[in-house]
Amino acid sequence: MAEDQVGPNSEEKETLPFEIEDFLDHLTLERRLSSNTKRNYGHSLERFFKWMRMDSECPISPGDVTKAHARSYIVEAQAIYSRRTLRNHISGLRSFFKFCQTRGWTEANPFYNLTLPKPDKPLPKLLSQEQVKNLLEQPKANTGKKGKKRNEFIHLRDLMILELLYGAGLRVSELVGLDYGHLDDKRATVRVVGKGQKERVCPIGQVALRTIGKFRKHYAKDSSHDSPIVINRRGGRLSVRSVQSMLKKYLRSAQLPDDLTPHKLRHSFATHMLDNGADMRTVQELLGHESLSTTQVYTHVSVSRLKKAHMLAHPRA
Repeated sequence: MAEDQVGPNSEEKETLPFEIEDFLDHLTLERRLSSNTKRNYGHSLERFFKWMRMDSECPISPGDVTKAHARSYIVEAQAIYSRRTLRNHISGLRSFFKFCQTRGWTEANPFYNLTLPKPDKPLPKLLSQEQVKNLLEQPKANTGKKGKKRNEFIHLRDLMILELLYGAGLRVSELVGLDYGHLDDKRATVRVVGKGQKERVCPIGQVALRTIGKFRKHYAKDSSHDSPIVINRRGGRLSVRSVQSMLKKYLRSAQLPDDLTPHKLRHSFATHMLDNGADMRTVQELLGHESLSTTQVYTHVSVSRLKKAHMLAHPRA
C-alpha cells in the first residue's frame, strides 16, 4: 500500500488533531514499524476522535481527553468490537497518548492502567466423529502407484499414526517417541513419556493394536525393546514435521481444513470421549493434564454442541 494511503484519509485529516500525523510518522521513521501497524493505529485514532466529537462541534485535542472519556469509550466500544479488536484499538490509543506525554502535549495518559475485558479464549478446533472416520480412510486411498509393498508400508504406517493420535489422544512428540518397549499387547496400552518426563498409560484400542501388529510383522526393520514404532522407509524414527506434513496431505484429500494440526486430533479425542459419556477426571488422566482446569475447555466444547443440537431439534428452543 502506498505511504499516502496509510492512516486517516485527507478529508478526515482536517478534523483530526495534528498530533496524530506526527505520531504516525514517528511509528515508521523512528520505531520502524510496518505500514500495516501504522494504518491500524491510524484507524484506531480516527475512530476514537470521531467518537469524542459526537457531542461537540469544536476540534478535540489530546489534552481534552480525560480518563472518564477513556472509560466511557471502552464501555461503548465493547458493543461494537470483539474483545481482541478492542484490545488492539486501546493499545494504539495508549501508545499515542504516551507519545503525546513525551512531547509535552498532555499531562497524563488517559488510557494508562485501565482495566480491559479479557480476550475471548477460542474453543479448540476439532473434527466431528464423521470427519475423523473420513480422515482415517485416506491413507489407503492415497498410497499412490509406486509398487504394492511401498503402498502397503505407507498405508499401514500412516493409518497407525492417525489411529494413535486420535485413538489414544497422544501429543505428536509422544507419538514419535514411542518404542516397542512402551507397548503392552495384552492390555492394548502404550506407556507414554509426556511433558516434564511424566509417564502415563494410555489405552489405544484393538483397532490400533491390530494395525501396529500388522505393521510390526511386515515392515519393522527392528522391533526390539528400544526400537521406534513410527519409522520412515529407512527404519529411522519419524520426525514431528513429517507427521505434520502427512496429516495436511490427508486433510486435503478428505476435503477438510488443512490448518488442523496433529494436536487437533487430540482435541477431537477428548471431546468425543466426553460426548460419549466419559467423566472429566478420566479424560484428564488420559491426556496427561496436571490440572483439571486444562481439561475443562473440552467440557465447554461438548456443552456448546449440546446447545446447538437443542436449538436445531427442540420445538421451543
